[in-house]
Amino acid sequence: MKKLMAMMLTASLTFSLVACGGSSTGADNTADTAVEETSTEEAATEETTEEATEEASTEEATEESTEEATEEAADETATEASGDYKIAMITDSGDITDMSFNQTTYEASKAFAEAQGVDYQYYKPTEDSDEARIAAFDNAVSDGYNVIVVPGYLFAGMIASCAEENPDVTIIALDCSEGDFEGAGMTELPSNVCSFTYQEELAGYMAGYAVVKEGYTKLGFLGGMAVPAVIRYGFGFVQGANDAAKDLGNTADVEVNYVYGGQFFGDESVTAVMDTWYQGGTEIVFACGGGIFTSAGEAAKKAGGKVVGVDVDQSGTIDGLYGDGICVTSAMKGLAATVNSTLTDLFAGKWDSYAGKIENLGLVSGDDPTLNYVQLPTETWSMEKFTVDDYKALVASMYAGDVTVSSDIEAMPETEITVNEFDNIH
Repeated sequence: MKKLMAMMLTASLTFSLVACGGSSTGADNTADTAVEETSTEEAATEETTEEATEEASTEEATEESTEEATEEAADETATEASGDYKIAMITDSGDITDMSFNQTTYEASKAFAEAQGVDYQYYKPTEDSDEARIAAFDNAVSDGYNVIVVPGYLFAGMIASCAEENPDVTIIALDCSEGDFEGAGMTELPSNVCSFTYQEELAGYMAGYAVVKEGYTKLGFLGGMAVPAVIRYGFGFVQGANDAAKDLGNTADVEVNYVYGGQFFGDESVTAVMDTWYQGGTEIVFACGGGIFTSAGEAAKKAGGKVVGVDVDQSGTIDGLYGDGICVTSAMKGLAATVNSTLTDLFAGKWDSYAGKIENLGLVSGDDPTLNYVQLPTETWSMEKFTVDDYKALVASMYAGDVTVSSDIEAMPETEITVNEFDNIH
């Protein structure tokens, strides 16, 4: 019995040891399996991450390549397009040596063409008529020019006659207003035409305000022809002079003689009127209208008077012809900037933003006056009482709307200063 119990006890102990050993071995296997699975998952994750990174890199590279290809294609298209353009400019009743509107337009379009390496030519009509301007247009087109730049309201009739018949010719007009086109029988511009007008009243205002602030009290305005752009210059000049006089409290002392020459060039008759003005006490004349400044300049030189230029900075021209310091300032508009920016966009394939539109350009910055399409020249500034800083403050006020200028050309603005209006000289 004891022997049997001993044998049973031994068997029980053996079974227990086997059972304990089995349990230990199973735990070790589970741990090993978990480690292996974790390693496998990590490896898979790493591979997936690497693949995703590679795919992302591939996608980025593809996008960059696509962008580069698109840019290159656009550049090539623009280059090819520019190679198809030939630029011509047609003068109005003046010529490219008028040191004003025509000359500025001519030089700006010529400089652009030369920079782009494309053909350029200008055409001067044989006379001041729609027929002659149409003939000049036809000659330009026959010569292969397909971008025509024209300055001034006189071209409204030519555009009305030629634009729709020449849809492949791009016409860029400066200073042709909606009223000019309507007067020529055109109520809507075709898509191959764009035109720009300017807020001349703002530039005129700046000039009138500046010279009165500078100390001039006896002023004159000599306009070319009484067309909207010239009238806006003149009425703006009067408004600026009036506001400056009110600021200074001397409205009773400020006086403006006001006349139109009836033409855009000076002659003996216009010079005789200017002689009378200067000798009668006029100190400074705003000569506004192409080459008519020559009559004001000649009279100013004899009397020791001063002149305000127009459209561009005329100080170099007027001073060079009549004496240093005769040109005090100039009421400018951005003709060259308009030509350059429009042709740049045309060559870049962005004509759609201009097609069939008339844009009225004026102030675009209250901080930097040189960016505006109407301004006074700061690089040749000679005024001392009215400084560049004073000018910048004035422009900032105009841009902010604190100073307003009427563009109405129906009647002379109401003023506290005296304005003497004279009949046209011609």
